[in-house]
Amino acid sequence: MYQDYLNAPQGFPKHYISITANEKGITSLYFVNDKEVAVNTSPVINQCIQQLKEYFAGKRTTFSVPLAPEGTEFQSRVWKTLQTIPYGEIWSYKKLALTLGSVNYCRAVGMANSRNPISLIIPCHRVIGHNGKLVGYTGGLDIKRWLLQYEKIEIDE
Repeated sequence: MYQDYLNAPQGFPKHYISITANEKGITSLYFVNDKEVAVNTSPVINQCIQQLKEYFAGKRTTFSVPLAPEGTEFQSRVWKTLQTIPYGEIWSYKKLALTLGSVNYCRAVGMANSRNPISLIIPCHRVIGHNGKLVGYTGGLDIKRWLLQYEKIEIDE
């Protein structure tokens, strides 16, 4: 297991972005205030850090770093579908559920979003309530709001 940190951009609600990886790709990306372990970096983490720096510099809107999240088959389907939401756009949980096959998936989609281990790169922050309001974000609504504003997405609050 490899892990490293990126300093969060100025004004971001947390101090660091914690990134872990295995031999296949990035396994997690979380927003944290403290560095909890010693750094043990890898080429894939270095690639991820470079792409995140480009994103926060306004030079990147998509990511190509290899990902290796662990989850159920349904969670993996949700996470792959999340990656199709373009930069600067938002979807409702209902739209995401319908894209996966049924409006009845709304609750399961919400649970899969809450278990997304690779925040930002798998852009669950781009999913909002059907009424256009900010709802649910494991990292906190302050981070979700910051990311949406950074991507110039206007939302009702």
